[in-house]
Amino acid sequence: MPESRPATLDVTVVLPAYNEAGHVVAEVDRISAALKATDYSFEILVVDDGSTDGTGDRVEGLPFVRLLRFPTNRGSGTARRLGTLEAYGRYVVWTDADMTYPNERIPEFIDHLVDGKAHQVVGARRSEEGTYKALRVPAKWAIRRLAEYLTSARIPDLNSGLRAFSREHAQPFLGLLPAGFSCVTTITLAFLANGLFVEYLPIDYAPRAGRSHFHPIKDAYRYILQVVRMVTFFEPLRVFAPLALTLITAGVFKIIFDIFTKSLRITTNATMLLLSGLILFSLGLLADLIVRTNRHD
Repeated sequence: MPESRPATLDVTVVLPAYNEAGHVVAEVDRISAALKATDYSFEILVVDDGSTDGTGDRVEGLPFVRLLRFPTNRGSGTARRLGTLEAYGRYVVWTDADMTYPNERIPEFIDHLVDGKAHQVVGARRSEEGTYKALRVPAKWAIRRLAEYLTSARIPDLNSGLRAFSREHAQPFLGLLPAGFSCVTTITLAFLANGLFVEYLPIDYAPRAGRSHFHPIKDAYRYILQVVRMVTFFEPLRVFAPLALTLITAGVFKIIFDIFTKSLRITTNATMLLLSGLILFSLGLLADLIVRTNRHD
């Protein structure tokens, strides 16, 4: 961090913006009005993520706005990560500049953090209004159920873009954030896997202003990969153990079957199933030991 860093503010709203010139000022005004009505000191850190339509120029010099410009598009995850690192606020809010989220409710999210009710507060959308809705809804449902199973936690909305958290609690996980949309999934899973409490507030989700940058196939694949990667990183046995036990069980049943049908001769595939399961379980135990050792360092 630069040595000229000012006194800490209460709240930094990190607002990634990529070609949002048509409505970014309206979004900034909405956030400013909501926070000016409170006692919180705040800033709005607009991250111009390589826009080509003059998005940054629209907000430069506006009250309460600090502008961070990227020369090229680096992804919303990178914008949120670097914005959080540059934040002056004790509490950080992530949201979007596309008029979809009820940003007038940001003070309510901060209130829950200040009251100690949660370490992270997430806006859980009541409905999906994005583009490619027919593909997004089932894909997100499946990914969310996978994440709930792997984390043993209820997750009403895994990838909501509206959330608030303490910068101190988020600091250890910022290096794990990917460049794309799955950064919001990552920060949720990181908190849950480390015993931090995530609270969900129901919110309405409006139709998007402008064009969506979400790709239904590539980004869905990245979400699934990131869910598995994050849970493996923090709780490896949640990934390794079910696969290993499945292989071991299949191997045992195959050995029993071979004994009764092949005159006590155990086939190679039965042995391979059993050994593969034992090796996978051993790898899971080793990974779990490394994770738990690092947590105590």
